[in-house]
Amino acid sequence: MAEAFAQAYRLIPWTAAYVSPMKRTIATAKPLREALGLEMQLRDGLKEIRYGKWEGKSVDFVKQHYWDDYIRWLAEPAWNPLTGGETSVEISSRASLVIAEIQEKYAKDSVLVVSHKATIRIILCELLGIDLGRYRDRIDMPAGLVSIVKFDVHGPTGIGRSCLLGRRCTFQTRNLSLPEVVGKLLKATLVGSISHQV
Repeated sequence: MAEAFAQAYRLIPWTAAYVSPMKRTIATAKPLREALGLEMQLRDGLKEIRYGKWEGKSVDFVKQHYWDDYIRWLAEPAWNPLTGGETSVEISSRASLVIAEIQEKYAKDSVLVVSHKATIRIILCELLGIDLGRYRDRIDMPAGLVSIVKFDVHGPTGIGRSCLLGRRCTFQTRNLSLPEVVGKLLKATLVGSISHQV
């Protein structure tokens, strides 16, 4: 899918690529970066949610060993962390620093951002003014989804989405459809890692 993304988006005049330093996001960005000669700007702020003691564990294991934390996290992930992990607010804080850096350095350019499912959903909630605790409920993130955010002087004015898996999944805000957003100034394209490597 990384090659399909590179093929589909290679004609956009990318200025920069901001990437989580995890292997799977680097692998996702690599084909487009190589095709265009872009340098990857690795940022810890784009890393996936820190799962703490839940890392690598099944949901059944977590329910059995961390039931109270699990229920609190399900009810309000913005303020209740995974056991030894982080909250949505903490993820938003670190990711927002990267988005602010992009806005400062590349105010009128197209920038690729490659991150992870939860992190991208939290970034989109922050940009759209959606409660950070509702990121799992309000923002769907199937594999291969590309989210395109357009910024102007007033902040994000449109978000378009499309899938690379042969189906189209789009939504719009403030009356901008995906083709209109792609045809106008792009600010950041958020791509979830699409490789299954760890």
